[in-house]
Amino acid sequence: MDSDEEFMSNMSSDDAIMNDSNDDMSDFDDDDFEQPDTDFDLSNKDLDKPKRPAHVVSFKVFEPSDIQKQQDDMINEVNMILTMSKEDAAIMLRHFRWNKERLIEDYMDRPEAVLEAAGLNSSTSAMPKLETVPGFVCDICCEDEPGLETFAMKCGHRYCVDCYRQYLTQKIREEGEAARIQCPSDGCGRIIDSRSLDILVTSELTDRYHELLNRTYVEDKDVFKWCPGPDCPNAIECGVKKKDLNKVVPTVECKCGFRFCFGCPNPDHQPAPCTLVKKWLKKCADDSETANWISANTKECPKCNSTIEKNGGCNHMTCRKCKYEFCWMCMGLWSEHGTSWYNCSRFEEKSGTDARDAQAKSRTSLERYLHYYNRYANHEQSAKLDRDIAAKTEKKMVQLQTASGMSWIEVQYLNSASQALQTCRQTLKWTYAFAFYLMKNNLTEIFEDNQRDLELAVENLSEMFEKPITELAESKLKVDIMDKTSYCNKRRLILLEYTADNLANGRWTFNSDLTNPTSQPSAAQPARAGTR
Repeated sequence: MDSDEEFMSNMSSDDAIMNDSNDDMSDFDDDDFEQPDTDFDLSNKDLDKPKRPAHVVSFKVFEPSDIQKQQDDMINEVNMILTMSKEDAAIMLRHFRWNKERLIEDYMDRPEAVLEAAGLNSSTSAMPKLETVPGFVCDICCEDEPGLETFAMKCGHRYCVDCYRQYLTQKIREEGEAARIQCPSDGCGRIIDSRSLDILVTSELTDRYHELLNRTYVEDKDVFKWCPGPDCPNAIECGVKKKDLNKVVPTVECKCGFRFCFGCPNPDHQPAPCTLVKKWLKKCADDSETANWISANTKECPKCNSTIEKNGGCNHMTCRKCKYEFCWMCMGLWSEHGTSWYNCSRFEEKSGTDARDAQAKSRTSLERYLHYYNRYANHEQSAKLDRDIAAKTEKKMVQLQTASGMSWIEVQYLNSASQALQTCRQTLKWTYAFAFYLMKNNLTEIFEDNQRDLELAVENLSEMFEKPITELAESKLKVDIMDKTSYCNKRRLILLEYTADNLANGRWTFNSDLTNPTSQPSAAQPARAGTR
């Protein structure tokens, strides 16, 4: 691998663009990464446009005001084109899941049917209202008292207002539904329109109801997702399609600083694709690896089938349950071995060879899994510890200011180092899940070299970062920490770019089908079996 100096001098413009200490990938739009035109009239502006790194996807972050503006603009456009009220336009757009083009096309072809399907009465402009029907008996609560207020949509299923409101409270408060609440009648399926809901919803639920109503704009669009960061109201737009998730890991970052994968519910898991992550997490969560451990370390008694663990070096086994004596190597009757207890005379027989091969394969499989799992779990635990350290970083920065006389700006290098440690360990954690499924070839050797270099750099930075305040106040250590922070960030980018480029171009070979999350037996962290 290149030396630090050679590496720093050979950094590409892609890596210079990406500054992990403040990695705002939302600045990358498709227009920013357009390739220059293929004609001969290339302007300097076209030539200066950077190529988007392979591990970066374009996305945009929208704040609540931006989301509301998009809805208002769409409602106003439909309002003008179809000459209907803005309220009706909003109901129609929600019915069509904010697909404006499809709404306009269908409305032009069959306006009456579209209005009916959306819950709008096309034959009359009368607003829905509460009514008192003489002799009415509510089918839900069986109330029939005089003057009982009732409500019914065009479907004719009428219920008392109290039952309707209890039903809506259940849907809105507990189920989080608003725009597509159906009629309470079993099998009806008619959507309660927004006008009716505005009448029926109680004042206590009004804010929640309108909040859920607005959320449908994001939830109805495949290219939008809410940021899962704590108490974050922002939404992310990303155009990566599901069919491309085996070729790209769509990591996005909200303005709140939370990084997550747009393709699945998990936090950032670069460089591992979503399907691989799902398989790995299932493998680590299931109990089948316990069976793998039992297969590798235990056998069944040939007579009573009790599970036996070999706890000594002797091959002469005696089942505690049935007292059957047999050879651990070939599973044959021990009396047939004579005095050759230390060298099984039947070891090369077919039955013994098969047992040995099956045992060796199971043990090798288990050892391989444990190799990657232990390193994965170690970085996960280290990342948690680094987060704990990060929580104390500000206190350490204040102490450093007092001890050295540095300004608040001058001690920010500790904050940058803390962030780099967390980000790099998150990446390293997933490199081991990624490596577990990789088939060995020339590409994997380079990948492992990049992985090793990043891991070594992270451990060095972590050791520097945990130095006492008296040493951190030394200018040389400060420079070393800043240099190592930069180096860790850049080594991480090189690793991610290498894996992402090969993934996008289909150069990786995996030992499992990534298009099928259930293509392999799931497995879990091994557990010891009891000795019999």
